[in-house]
Amino acid sequence: MRALVEADRLSSVILWGPPGTGKTTLARVIAATTNRAFVPLSAVTAGVKDVRETIDGAKALLAEHGRPTILFLDEVHRFNKAQQDALLPSVEDGTLTLIGATTENPYFEVNAPLLSRSTLFRLVPLAEDDLQVLAQRALDAEEATADPEAIAHLINLVDGDGRALLTSLEVAIALAMPDKHVTLEQAEAARGARALRYERDDHYDVISAFIKSIRGSDPDAGLYWLARMLTAGEDARFIARRLVILASEDVGMADPMALVVATAAAHAVEYVGLPEAQLNLAQAVVHLATAPKSNHTALGIWGALEDVAAKPAGPVPAHLRDASYRSAKRIGHGVGYDYPHDDPRGWVEQTYLPEDLAGRTYYEPSSHGHEADVQERQSGRKGT
Repeated sequence: MRALVEADRLSSVILWGPPGTGKTTLARVIAATTNRAFVPLSAVTAGVKDVRETIDGAKALLAEHGRPTILFLDEVHRFNKAQQDALLPSVEDGTLTLIGATTENPYFEVNAPLLSRSTLFRLVPLAEDDLQVLAQRALDAEEATADPEAIAHLINLVDGDGRALLTSLEVAIALAMPDKHVTLEQAEAARGARALRYERDDHYDVISAFIKSIRGSDPDAGLYWLARMLTAGEDARFIARRLVILASEDVGMADPMALVVATAAAHAVEYVGLPEAQLNLAQAVVHLATAPKSNHTALGIWGALEDVAAKPAGPVPAHLRDASYRSAKRIGHGVGYDYPHDDPRGWVEQTYLPEDLAGRTYYEPSSHGHEADVQERQSGRKGT
């Protein structure tokens, strides 16, 4: 990006990152460096009319003076599809160079045609060393000083957000008047709690980490991601639903009680509510994370669904058809069916699948947990 800006050859870009990582600052640096006209707009307040006026002005400037225009569109994800589409022709023909800034995942929020015409730069939260430099610059600018532990406290709470650090430090300096020396007490008063960022892409990323931690049998990580979601205000019912799904998908018959525990936790969320239901969710997380794992039940239904979708639907074998009504046996329904309870073993060897699928195996028990017992029972049963 630096090379493109210094050569004044910057093409359209999307700056994606959490708040306070320098998106707007980068745009201002570009505005101060480039020879192009620079028009800033905020998608929060601007509409299609503003975009069209900017485009008309850019066309006139290019035609009359040969000077291109850069449009800086802050919070670009706030533009709807129609508003974003209005930019496309001008971005494509070079009338406008777009610099879009967004805190949301652009793959969710920015139209694919606009995204494909832009270079995506992802900004990450500022590192602790960077925040130290930023804090010192702010102190120098304000002719103030601070105890190291005061700055460390603020840095610990802002999660890499430079703007939040500067805002908190500004409040702390005001509290430290008239000597303008910030102590830990004043830093704590300026910012006593962490403002946890949790937007749409965070929602998907954190729930993914949550599920993968439990699937990976790590109860500590499972509890951490649970706490992260609860603190951010995630819907507890959504968390409970994911646990119910995981109980069957990733634990399955290795621990049949997992589904009972997960369902009970989901019921508790409805019955008890937060904050107390966090205990029920935590118990379910620990149970599922420490349980033996098997996805063989899930593989079984997925395999069966594939066959139902891809293969002809064979008729129900005659011996399995309903024979409860009068004259059913006269047309062959139920004829030849062996009743398992009449056999001392409790099962009989007979075909239960359609003829074209006879012998097909969907469920193969693993050797994990309770499923090892199932495997042992099933090993002597063929043709079922």
